[in-house]
Amino acid sequence: MTPTFPRRTLGPGLTVSALGLGCMGMSDFYGPSEEATNLAVLNHALDRGIDFLDTADMYGVGENERLLSKVLKTRRDEIVLATKFGNVRAPDGAHLGIDGRPEYVMAACDASLSRLGVETIDLYYQHRVDPTVPIEDTVGAMKRLVEAGKVRHIGLSEASAATIRRAHAVHPVTAVQSEYSLWSRDVEDEVLPACRELGIGFVAYSPLGRGFLTGALPPAQELAASDVRRNHPRFREENAARNQALVDAVKELAQARGCTPAQLALAWLLAQGEDIVPIPGTRRIERLDENAQAAFITLDANEIARIDAVLDAHPVAGTRYPAEGMARVNV
Repeated sequence: MTPTFPRRTLGPGLTVSALGLGCMGMSDFYGPSEEATNLAVLNHALDRGIDFLDTADMYGVGENERLLSKVLKTRRDEIVLATKFGNVRAPDGAHLGIDGRPEYVMAACDASLSRLGVETIDLYYQHRVDPTVPIEDTVGAMKRLVEAGKVRHIGLSEASAATIRRAHAVHPVTAVQSEYSLWSRDVEDEVLPACRELGIGFVAYSPLGRGFLTGALPPAQELAASDVRRNHPRFREENAARNQALVDAVKELAQARGCTPAQLALAWLLAQGEDIVPIPGTRRIERLDENAQAAFITLDANEIARIDAVLDAHPVAGTRYPAEGMARVNV
């Protein structure tokens, strides 16, 4: 019998599966995929007890939300639905900038509700902070969405500690979503402490380093031409070899633990605090099952110390985004 999937609580009262499912790659950024396969993965996740599904209006320029609508149509009561606004794209996918204006917030929410085919979004994030609009104005609009019953909880993504505090003063922030993994730990400096000070949950995206930390990803030059990782600094040839040394060391630790590198990476994140929920993405049922098993792995203090020693010995080469992407994080 499959054990009940562990659950965690984000911020003031949003209970979710201890691991979520990041849905971005089903529609965008990581090369082509098949809808039937994606729907099978989504339904399998729900069958396993993974109910926290994460999407955004910019993934596939709305296509990812439309994909999820096909599952929401019959399984809405089983799903904790998170989506995002703020990254504006043209119909051809070109990035048009970030928009945090109150009127845009309201319109973006209505558009997402329509694509998703639901009346309420469980967790609505500002995907990136708009530096041209006071965060108080943006969150004020998000507060009005909560009051209107269109949104249950609000969140921020890639926001700085100072922005988080200002936002939380306007309306309680339930979760902050930022990149966090064995090779992306900058949130530990200020963002995580701010979240804990305020009682805000933390959602870790790219917890497997966009696949690199699994040890199963081919070299960047072998990825699909449309795969954005080909342009990410950490995947470039001059950095990949150095970063591979970290992955090889993690593989050794995982082998000693009797698990896969992906499971070890997720178990390490889960061990960083009960307020952390990783959302690994996948388009394969076997990978979803592999990731799910990490929620049942408990690392002891000695194992955590050995992992930390490996991380100290293998500093990551390259930034997590190209320069234009780095300018939009920790704002």
